Amino acid sequence: MIFKVLYQELPHEVPVRERTKSLYVEAETERRVREKLSDRGINIEFIQVLDEEHLNYEKQSEDFELENV
Repeated sequence: MIFKVLYQELPHEVPVRERTKSLYVEAETERRVREKLSDRGINIEFIQVLDEEHLNYEKQSEDFELENV
């Protein structure tokens, strides 16, 4: 499955929309995504499973880069 992870780079600050970044991860479960990203020192706001239609939309973005964990 492909997950979209919304996160803040600074783990100890209050989330601010303007600083929210996204990351696309291929993994088996949301738990696996959290385990693999735990060593990056980021503040994960939300993890969303992407269905086929949403994934195709996200792929059109120039910032789309899929990570495999």
